[in-house]
Amino acid sequence: MEFAYCKLEIFIPESHLRALQQALADVDAGHIGKYDCCLSYSPVTGCWRPLSGSMPYLGEVGQISEEPELKVEVTCRTEQVNRTVEAIKRVHPYEEPVVNVIPLYRTSF
Repeated sequence: MEFAYCKLEIFIPESHLRALQQALADVDAGHIGKYDCCLSYSPVTGCWRPLSGSMPYLGEVGQISEEPELKVEVTCRTEQVNRTVEAIKRVHPYEEPVVNVIPLYRTSF
């Protein structure tokens, strides 16, 4: 089975949501039929501990941190995943951004 679309889950501080929305629009992620710029987001709490040698955007090396974040969900064509992830990385403030890519089975579009 081939998957024409994927869903991307991106975890990002709320302060960077608008930049992310623009970056996704620039690569046509979130284009569904006669609509574009389609995405959803919901509040989550991120938890991490920066290790030695890291340069954390938030938190201190060796200390567990918790911060509010947004989980952004957007679809894109499978052949555009690499281009879309690169666009995300250009605007994401984290040293190691989390971007989950999930194949979607679609019966429409």
